[in-house]
Amino acid sequence: MAFDIEMIKKVYENMPARVDKAREVVGHPLTLSEKILYAHLWEGNPSQSFTRAKDYVDFAPDRVACQDATAQMALLQFMHAGKSQVAVPTTVHCDHLIQAKVGAKTDLALANSQSKEVFDFLSSVSNKYGIGFWKPGAGIIHQIVLENYAFPGGMMIGTDSHTVNAGGLGMLAIGVGGADAVDVMSGMAWELKFPKLIGVKLTGKLNGWSAPKDVILKVADILTVKGGTGAIVEYFGEGAQSMSCTGKGTICNMGAEIGATTSTFGYDDSMRRYLAATGRQDVVDAADQVASYLTGDPEVYANPSQYFDELIEINLSELDPYINGPFTPDRGTPVSKMKEVALANNWPLDVKWGLIGSCTNSSYEDMSRAASIVEQALAMGIHPKAEFGINPGSEQIRYTIERDGIIATFEKLGTKVFTNACGPCIGQWDRDGAEKEEKNTIVHSFNRNFSKRADGNPNTHAFVTSPEMVAALAISGRLDFNPLTDTLTNDKGEQVKFQPPVGDELPTRGFDVEDAGFQPPAADGSSVQVVVNPESSRLQLLEPFQPFDGKNITGAKLLIKAFGKCTTDHISMAGPWLRYRGHLDNISNNMLIGAENAYNHATNKVKNQLTGVYDEVPKVARAYKAAGIPSIVVGDQNYGEGSSREHAAMEPRHLGVKAVLVKSFARIHETNLKKQGMLALTFANEADYNLIQEDDTINFLDLTSFAAGKPLQIEFVHQDGSRDIIQANHTYNEGQIAWYKAGSALNLIARGL
Repeated sequence: MAFDIEMIKKVYENMPARVDKAREVVGHPLTLSEKILYAHLWEGNPSQSFTRAKDYVDFAPDRVACQDATAQMALLQFMHAGKSQVAVPTTVHCDHLIQAKVGAKTDLALANSQSKEVFDFLSSVSNKYGIGFWKPGAGIIHQIVLENYAFPGGMMIGTDSHTVNAGGLGMLAIGVGGADAVDVMSGMAWELKFPKLIGVKLTGKLNGWSAPKDVILKVADILTVKGGTGAIVEYFGEGAQSMSCTGKGTICNMGAEIGATTSTFGYDDSMRRYLAATGRQDVVDAADQVASYLTGDPEVYANPSQYFDELIEINLSELDPYINGPFTPDRGTPVSKMKEVALANNWPLDVKWGLIGSCTNSSYEDMSRAASIVEQALAMGIHPKAEFGINPGSEQIRYTIERDGIIATFEKLGTKVFTNACGPCIGQWDRDGAEKEEKNTIVHSFNRNFSKRADGNPNTHAFVTSPEMVAALAISGRLDFNPLTDTLTNDKGEQVKFQPPVGDELPTRGFDVEDAGFQPPAADGSSVQVVVNPESSRLQLLEPFQPFDGKNITGAKLLIKAFGKCTTDHISMAGPWLRYRGHLDNISNNMLIGAENAYNHATNKVKNQLTGVYDEVPKVARAYKAAGIPSIVVGDQNYGEGSSREHAAMEPRHLGVKAVLVKSFARIHETNLKKQGMLALTFANEADYNLIQEDDTINFLDLTSFAAGKPLQIEFVHQDGSRDIIQANHTYNEGQIAWYKAGSALNLIARGL
């Protein structure tokens, strides 16, 4: 039986009346996205039509999921909310704090030793507040959610940007910061600006070397890393129905890489098959009763241009395999053109590592299709030129692929089988030689490939592609190898060629597992003690941020003017810094150390205006804070893209940064800044970015009359005494202004407001 089946049945019980009412108030047929949104309004039955990209709306998500790196801060905040138990089903998953190096057994044992304090904290706080806890080694949060909790037509939020993976089972699953999760766990409404809608019509059917991964790599190439901002991407058409449920999950997963609020697919037979195979026939039975409400109305899909704000059409039968990168997941190159593109850009052609796994591509189908390429290499006498590693998505996946001989196939090729965890995808990879910072190429089936992301080496050119293509490129050892046309030389000197990959959508003998790694919470957690050692370097109880004093910010210093791409990886790096995710002061020592200073184009080197000396960003911020001087950060386009990590907002807040002024924000990061009581502002005129000088002192002229819809005036006083006054826009509504004035949204919750 499925987890929380009664909750799921209740969602389906309410859905017909709410969707029918929504269709009436909106006055036209509905997309699937609209059905789920209107069915999850905080008010219950819809009473008005909302304007896309304009109206802020309160929703009631069905569940919350947190991974261990973000759960620490989320639960530390929840402890301040004064609640005895979470208000909606919630889970915590230990998948981020396990480093890949030697292999699963050794790496997991080391993680359990090194992070015991954190795992014990998460286990006890979950036990106390009624939260399901998935132990280290159980698997990657999004694969576990897909296998156990996701259901068609549901709405969930998760403290990880790739929560969107659950769209593969027809959910609206949305990545958020921990403060948003605390709202929902506390029984409050969750606020979201009503999204725009992007439709992707899929025709034809994937064949040969093309995989579901190629769909989202193509979409990312079309829309870029910010093309989906503020929008839900809804996939439909005969091509959508022809793909597996886990393939749909892969596509939705990487919707985070185009900035989309989330992505989803309509309920179909692939979802029925997957739910049944993962022990949830009861969900199928319940969903089938309301099946027409779990997909878009026929009129919408017949005339999609009338109902979506943007429409993309892709013929899967003609889709080429793609390789995206380096350094950004939206730079797409068809495999057939990689040779010329790589040579033109001087990319290293020798592939040093091939990595398969992560939350994006670690399903049974992914592993079996990649293994079919490995089997061919073994049979043809081809020895791999690159090193090879895999991360199974869950213990259920690992156990099943071991039973079915897939792991043994990989190991015959010398593959390292890492723990069922995120590993190299999030920088948790102790790669030999990375410290040399040599220029090199790796290929992987992950979702992101920002500079330094996987191994900390800024010169590692990481390329994103499908698991089967990773296998082929790693075996060949060449980025410019095209398995559709090229041959390899085997151990007998013969020219041999790969045949297209094959694999099972689901295991023919069914899934199996001995210990999935789940710990249910205590029925009554009131007696459970949650202890945080005040001397700990890993965990730190939070102190409330100070409320707004009602005065204009004056005499502020420019901390950094970031140039170009500034993701949450640049603002708050992962990798070795993950160990401090529960200790705000310690992790603040990584604040903006990856951002490029616009004045010297160096990283972690900014001018301290008090001394005139260049120093590390966190040290300069601490110097200003110690002197009682506020500071601000200035940024470029799509500032804060990438992970949902709210540390990228909490660290500046903690170190005395009062405002972040940029050309444009990624959605999650803008919300995180607001939640933490920061000013998240955008240039009314983007060219004003160029007016800001390194030695500027900043004064806010009308913050005392901060109001919804009213821009702010900011004065920049230059070193020569001249000054520029610029207009800064914002998207705060009255409720969000209340967060700012209270010092943070959490302060309002703690006060019972």
